[in-house]
Amino acid sequence: MGEQAPGKASGRARSAPEGKGSAKKPRVPKPESHLAMVRRARRINRELAEIYPYAHPELDFRNPFELLVATVLSAQTTDLRVNQTTPALFAAYPTPEDMAAASPEALEELIRPTGFFRAKSRSLLGLSQALRDDFGGEVPGRIEDLVKLPGVGRKTANVVLGNAFGVPGITVDTHFGRLVRRWKWTEQEDPEKVEAEVCAIFPKSEWTMLSHRVVFHGRRICHSRKPACGACPIAPLCPAYGEGETDPEKAKKLLKYEKGGQPGQRLSPPPDYPGLPAPPLGAQAAPQP
Repeated sequence: MGEQAPGKASGRARSAPEGKGSAKKPRVPKPESHLAMVRRARRINRELAEIYPYAHPELDFRNPFELLVATVLSAQTTDLRVNQTTPALFAAYPTPEDMAAASPEALEELIRPTGFFRAKSRSLLGLSQALRDDFGGEVPGRIEDLVKLPGVGRKTANVVLGNAFGVPGITVDTHFGRLVRRWKWTEQEDPEKVEAEVCAIFPKSEWTMLSHRVVFHGRRICHSRKPACGACPIAPLCPAYGEGETDPEKAKKLLKYEKGGQPGQRLSPPPDYPGLPAPPLGAQAAPQP
């Protein structure tokens, strides 16, 4: 058998020996598949259900009309401030017919603590008049009808339908949108697109309670500017772990409401709520965000 001619490759490739100082290439983690994300999202929901078995809408209400009004008032303010304001409001105007007949000045004065009181007063008068004239003084139970009312968008409609009529829906507020993007459930910014993508992950029966659990977590632990990562029970499932305080003791000081030993947002919380009720208007210097 003759020698191999120069320039021809041998039948078996030989790898060059690694030098002692050569570094191994870092292993790049594989991107999460959609199926893996769905499984992780559903596990987060199960974990949140155990952490917040008492999750609920944080607006005080006794009927659909009160919830509708309270939700409209909650724009650009806290649920706490709304809950401190509505007792006097509903004492004066308990029904759509009563509120529809209110003078703008009197209504504005009652809702002044919630901010943007002139615009909110116009919305409340308009929706009350529409309920009186078009719906027999009753809040409709269809989203198509609710979004036609002055001051009522899809988010408000979903709040009312889910909590006053038992119609499942996702409520995309600032807390919900922030957390689902942190958890990589969606990259969307538009609330309706966020709603559509998150709805596709979960069974319809979970939508309303999922909304409450996520919002509860956002208000108590996963804050906007300084999330309490070191005190978060779902940290192992969170792609954004480390964005906030990871030291457990320091993180514990960031917890709010019942998780931080502070009063909640409702003056009349549900019986199973483990925290303290909120104080009436004037009894607390500043509401929590």
